[in-house]
Amino acid sequence: MGEALAGPGGYFGWGWDAFRDCLCGGFGLTAPFTLVWHDADIARQAPAAAVFASDGLLSYVEEIVQILEDAGVTVVLA
Repeated sequence: MGEALAGPGGYFGWGWDAFRDCLCGGFGLTAPFTLVWHDADIARQAPAAAVFASDGLLSYVEEIVQILEDAGVTVVLA
């Protein structure tokens, strides 16, 4: 996700807070924009723990999409 948002070698830090911060501008892309997530089905199959969100239990992919959409990004799962 770091490279998708900040280019080759892109890095936004560690954890959900850092991910949210990178969407606020200052470096990388600034919303609104559209992110086309190719092979999203492969990401859904990757072993990852579920995440506890305020609205219940989400998969890792669902949490990422929700954070992006909350920041004003349109996400297309391809």
